[in-house]
Amino acid sequence: MYRLVHRLLYLLNLCRESNMSRHYFNPNMRASSVVVSVTGDVNGDLIPDIVYVTGYRETDVSIIQNMTLGIRDGATGVSVNIPLKKNMGYDPILFLGDFTGDGINDILIVIPTGGSGGTTNSYVYSFVNNEPRLLFDSDGFNQAYQYDVTYKDNYKVEVFSKRDDTRYMIDLSLREPDYLNQIYDVDGKLKMPVSGWVDPISGLYPVDFAFDNMYDLIAYQQIAGTYHADSLGTIQSRLKWNGFMFILDYQDLAIYGSQG
Repeated sequence: MYRLVHRLLYLLNLCRESNMSRHYFNPNMRASSVVVSVTGDVNGDLIPDIVYVTGYRETDVSIIQNMTLGIRDGATGVSVNIPLKKNMGYDPILFLGDFTGDGINDILIVIPTGGSGGTTNSYVYSFVNNEPRLLFDSDGFNQAYQYDVTYKDNYKVEVFSKRDDTRYMIDLSLREPDYLNQIYDVDGKLKMPVSGWVDPISGLYPVDFAFDNMYDLIAYQQIAGTYHADSLGTIQSRLKWNGFMFILDYQDLAIYGSQG
């Protein structure tokens, strides 16, 4: 009798465990994993921390979804997760460096979107004293720096920065005749109004210009003409920390050379 009761209890436990497994285990559950990590002190205690990004990939797809920035305190082992506003893209890039001049590493994360313009979603975070603070958001930059791209007579394109009333002029006269003939008549006059546009940030890079271990940001934005692949040049903006925010230190426009 004892053996029979013991056997029944054993089978009952097996059934209970099986039901629990069916209840909690979902074979389609998307498990996040670490997709990139770097090591360095970001909270200021001089002990290296682990900075990482987690996310999940769909089966046979390289795009990563639900990316989250994480920091594991090297002294305590406690982790803090920071949700990212735009958290889907391709393999993210992490960089640690001092952007504010306090001698403590900040965190730069750049997420390629895979769009036709090669745009990125980028963020800079401070984590001094284990307190996350957003220093830079590429969306905010893109909204603040708007441009008009307007074709002019005599094979010119004007790029006007609404932010600081700066004008740039691009000379199209060396472009191939088939391209120019679609836009201009034989006298170099526009056949009709034509406009282009400036893409959001396609590249954001840390640069230590003064070799003093303090970094500025260089932002690249592609200028498109009559269609997206018709690239007219690149706006390059150097951004410097002023104690409160990143501000524009200088800006220029780079154009592509022509062969022949």
